[in-house]
Amino acid sequence: MANIFAASEIVKLGVQIEKNGMDFYNALVNRSKDKKASGIFRYLAGEEEKHISVFQKLLNSIEKYEPAESYPNEYFAYMNALAGDHVFTKEGRGKEIANKVKSDKEAIELGIGFEKDSIIFYEGMKKAVLAGEVKIIEQLILQEESHLQMLQNQMEERE
Repeated sequence: MANIFAASEIVKLGVQIEKNGMDFYNALVNRSKDKKASGIFRYLAGEEEKHISVFQKLLNSIEKYEPAESYPNEYFAYMNALAGDHVFTKEGRGKEIANKVKSDKEAIELGIGFEKDSIIFYEGMKKAVLAGEVKIIEQLILQEESHLQMLQNQMEERE
């Protein structure tokens, strides 16, 4: 089996996802030909930066936490599968992908996909944090859902 993550490593993946999201949206700000789209990308980059701070604080509280599971490493194997499919867990990928974007529509479509992937990953992450911190992850999920809605609205305006 591939790498199995500890709870702290899962949160570190969350940090990396947010860093790549921030890099992705920041790179799109100047590439965008549409002022409204550029403003949305700027806003989303700022939101991702706030999420990085939240995840950094979470790291301090979960270093030794291990979630309940049916068999050894079950949960971490699941998170490994989710993370393996998430393009934004690889350092530097946000900017790399943004530099290949050819249009605002493509950027918005990619952003929609990344926000959906993040929501799925964070839903799974809720089991890797202490019970008192689940609300923090749920709040982040709500924010990601609002980002998703913002991008979907922008896409609908273009169609």
